[in-house]
Amino acid sequence: MRKPLVALVGRPNVGKSALFNRLVGQRKAVVSEVPGTTRDRLFGEVEWNGTLFNVVDTGGLEIYQPKRGQHSPLEEGSERFVDEIRAQALIAIEDADVIVFVVDAIQGITAADREVAEVLHRSAKPVLVAANKADSPQRRADAFEFYGLGMDEVFPVSALHGTGTGDLLDAIVEALPYRPDASAFDQADDEDESIRIAIVGRPNVGKSSLLNRLLGQERAIVSPVPGTTRDAVDTALTWNEMPITLIDTAGIRRRGRIEPGVEKYSVLRALKAIERADVCLLVIDATEGVTQQDAHIAGMIREAMKSAVVVVNKWDAVEKDTHTMNEYMETIRRDLAFMPYVPVLFVSALTGQRIHTVLETAIQVQEERLVRIPTSELNEIVREAMLRHAPATKQPRPLKIFMAQQVRVDPPTFLFHVNDTRLLHFTYERYLENQIRRHYPFTGTPIRLSFRPRDEKRAGVTPRRSTR
Repeated sequence: MRKPLVALVGRPNVGKSALFNRLVGQRKAVVSEVPGTTRDRLFGEVEWNGTLFNVVDTGGLEIYQPKRGQHSPLEEGSERFVDEIRAQALIAIEDADVIVFVVDAIQGITAADREVAEVLHRSAKPVLVAANKADSPQRRADAFEFYGLGMDEVFPVSALHGTGTGDLLDAIVEALPYRPDASAFDQADDEDESIRIAIVGRPNVGKSSLLNRLLGQERAIVSPVPGTTRDAVDTALTWNEMPITLIDTAGIRRRGRIEPGVEKYSVLRALKAIERADVCLLVIDATEGVTQQDAHIAGMIREAMKSAVVVVNKWDAVEKDTHTMNEYMETIRRDLAFMPYVPVLFVSALTGQRIHTVLETAIQVQEERLVRIPTSELNEIVREAMLRHAPATKQPRPLKIFMAQQVRVDPPTFLFHVNDTRLLHFTYERYLENQIRRHYPFTGTPIRLSFRPRDEKRAGVTPRRSTR
């Protein structure tokens, strides 16, 4: 059963994102006092009195055009995306079952509010007016002037303090064309069994273009201007009967270049997207090659123990001969030497070249992440490895590995019982990992090796953990 969709619309800087955060119960949208902060549609789930529905935050419908010499009230850079922001909001209106028209109770009715109201009247959808910033009895009383917009109901609310939102939610549930009970969605659905794939990278490498190409629709705003995407936007789809959640993220700049305020929080959300992803698509600009920041982002994926696929985008813009791809691959392997296990794809989001391989590879990588090696087979691999190359040591006694076992998947984690962890050199850890990968590649996936003395009390040392 599909959850009903509620869209929050209105002109910029009336508090749509703040109200969105209040309704979904978490700080999911970037909130700023500067108009034009929200650009893409952002989805969240709400449960109210046993009824589940989705709510979508949108960018502003009205874009102020300043006169010559006047400063635009929009956030710097947002005025360049006027048409795209409006298009995203109109798509949300078309998809919605109920519309919440958010207005500013402090400013009262503006000409821009009337323009938005005309658009909503033409939609023929149920429309509720949320007069936001009604933080005092006087403002709540003044909010009823918004009945002049011709809507059926007006609800004075404060997204900041939460007042009035209960009445608004009651009205939303009442206006829904159908009310799916929360119990109708089983626990598996609630826990989200989809494969979560995050699209990450520097600004302006084509992350949103890749998302749109994968979806086959203009789901996200695409622009050649760096920094277009601000929030980590989740999009659900089914590919070959497999549920997938694609997470488009803001571009991750170098730490020294991150501006305070909205951009800083956007980058934090991108990092959180990496944390909750199963597989990360690291998008690299083929025309620029692997930069230091690309390697830094790859390191963050590695530290988070997430699986990865390197997607070299804009491959159509590179002048090529028969050796170009191999030379490019060698460069990537050298610059990302700490991730030799990741697959590399050469694609073009603009032309669609090899796009079909992206999700296919990501799913294969996720399957590798869940592989479990039987204990007997793992110990045979380790025994063969030690016979082929015994551990070198300067100590009077050599390293002995008594048993190895895989203690978990996601990520694959292996526990080695040894006589003394102090006898283990990091180069032998790397050797053991390579021997395991000879039999089980774990393509795109880091693995964790942990070493524990068989008699910890006698050894007098703590277990040793390594991540590879």
